[in-house]
Order: sequence, then C-alpha cells, then structure tokens
Amino acid sequence: MDSLTLFFTGALVAVGIYWFLCVLGPAERKGKRAVDLSGGSISAEKVQDNYKQYWSFFRRPKEIETAEKVPDFVDTFYNLVTDIYEWGWGQSFHFSPSIPGKSHKDATRLHEEMAVDLIQAKPGQKILDVGCGVGGPMRAIASHSRANVVGITINEYQVNRARLHNKKAGLDALCEVVCGNFLQMPFDDNSFDGAYSIEATCHAPKLEEVYAEIYRVLKPGSMYVSYEWVTTEKFKAEDDEHVEVIQGIERGDALPGLRAYVDIAETAKKVGFEIVKEKDLASPPAKPWWTRLKMGRLAYWRNHIVVQILSAVGVAPKGTVDVHEMLFKTADYLTRGGETGIFSPMHMILCRKPESSSPPPEESS
Repeated sequence: MDSLTLFFTGALVAVGIYWFLCVLGPAERKGKRAVDLSGGSISAEKVQDNYKQYWSFFRRPKEIETAEKVPDFVDTFYNLVTDIYEWGWGQSFHFSPSIPGKSHKDATRLHEEMAVDLIQAKPGQKILDVGCGVGGPMRAIASHSRANVVGITINEYQVNRARLHNKKAGLDALCEVVCGNFLQMPFDDNSFDGAYSIEATCHAPKLEEVYAEIYRVLKPGSMYVSYEWVTTEKFKAEDDEHVEVIQGIERGDALPGLRAYVDIAETAKKVGFEIVKEKDLASPPAKPWWTRLKMGRLAYWRNHIVVQILSAVGVAPKGTVDVHEMLFKTADYLTRGGETGIFSPMHMILCRKPESSSPPPEESS
C-alpha cells in the first residue's frame, strides 16, 4: 500500500471515528454530544458511587415512600440520566403518540402544544410547568402560546441546562426556571393563570401532595392539565409478568410506585379540583407511543459502544455504562408495558380550580 493510499485510508478512519463518537446520536436539537456526557451535578469520580446509591433506595423500599427521602432519590436519578436522555432522546423527556407522516420531533411538539391549548393559555399569562426537566416542553409551549412559562425542577443541573437552552432559543424572556421541590413550591398562593405537568408528577410519593400544591398556586378559575403515568384497567396484580414489568418501570425511572388510572381523578377532586376532562391519550385510535423505543434498539447498541469507549478512555465518568444499560433495560419494560396495554404514560386529566375556592381539608394525623 503506497503512502498516499495509507494517508487517505487513515483519514477516512479518523473521520469515521469522529462521526461515530461526536456526531451520530446527539439529541434531535443538537443540545448534547457524546463526548460531553457527565453525571450532572455529581463530580465525575462519584458517578459510580451515586449509581449504587440510587439502587440502594430499592433495597429500602419503605424509605422511598416518604416525602423526606424522595427528593434525594429523584435528584440523584436525574443527575445520572439527564445527559444521556438529552443526548439519545432529546430535550423533551416524555413520550407522545406516533403520528403518521410526522417525525418524532413534530409528534412531541404537538403533544406539548395540546397541553397548553387545553388550559387555554393566552399571551402574557403566567403558566406553571411542574417538573420542567431541561425545558423542552416549556420552550415549545412558550413559543406556541406566547405565555410566560415558569418551570420548576428539583435538579440544579437541569436548571442550568434549561436556562442555557432557553437563551439559545431566544426564549429566555418568556421562560423562567426555578430549582425547587414541587411538593413545597416557592410561589405565592393564587399566582398562576394555568399549569401543566407532562409525565412528571409520577415522581411524587403521594399524588395528593403535589396536586394540593398546584391547586394552592393557581388563581381561582384557572386550569391544570397533567399527563400521568398509570397502570391501566388491563393490569392484573396477580399476574407475575405484569408485576415484573411495572416494577421494572418503577426501578428504572425513579418512581416511588405507579398509580392506578382510577386514582387520578379521585385525587384531584380530593384537593378541590373540578374535573373537566379525563382521557388516556395512549388508547386507540392513538398510534403506539412505544414505537420510538423499539425503533431505537439499533441506536442503543451504537450508543452503548460509544459510552463504553468514552468511559474506557476516561472521557465519560465511570458508572456511565451502568446508567446507560439500566435505561436500555427500562426501555424494554416500557415497551412491554405499552404492547400489553397495562401501562400508559399519558393518562390525561384536565382540572379547574373553582372560581370560589376554599382551601382543601387538611389530613388528620
């Protein structure tokens, strides 16, 4: 082989490696590259220890049923997974029904815009995003409605990522992000014109607690919509396979426990909301929301090789491979939950805070 051929061969290999590691597989909006994967607010040398700590919560299940333990549990989870989510999935950490002729990106955006249309948000109004992540839905909703959106997330790293993306998108004047616990929000009573949560309140140990907080900060007459993760009427607690799937989803997504679909409206009414509409957006004729997970299997193996290489050479923190593998296993449980119909990530409930509202009754101790 002459030197010129050798040179071009080497150059081609180098370009291929660069493309494989740095270009292939970034989030749809190019917000995160593989070589930038981190452990969020966790220092690189502690990622593996925090991954072990995350799994330790499941060895003490009673602890993750209490409000005191859940914030650390969820914060640890999102420090571990935020970069991987953003790199491999995009800036909107949720599902949406497949729409024939539409890309995943467009289907996601339409699913988000529907939420703000349901609460009838108007330009200039102040809208709350409960559990905003890195702000993908927030930006779509602010751009669509021209409302002022305030997002809250418990994870400081996500706050910084969201603010960065808001500025890059030119939406920082409409989008504000606050670091805080949605069980104890740092907002005044009756201060928001509407609110939404997209696959976020599933992290609350008790749904009633977060719904009560949302009720508190909404102005009388305002609307709230939520897309909830639930077990459906097809779930059978005596079916071992059903239980395995649901527990797999819980372990891989930092959930204190999935709720049954019948509990959602009852909980909303208990804190004082009026129920305007309730519907499982995953039900037929909606197209499967899990299609993207199945189509992404090849991408997973490609990305897993990338993560292994980056971890081996010290670019990605130790423990990143474990986290990535955990998410792949969880994707399989989610797919099985969707295919069997025992799980839905988009049980929609639309509520209104009455015009003349009184505080919900306090629980007796």
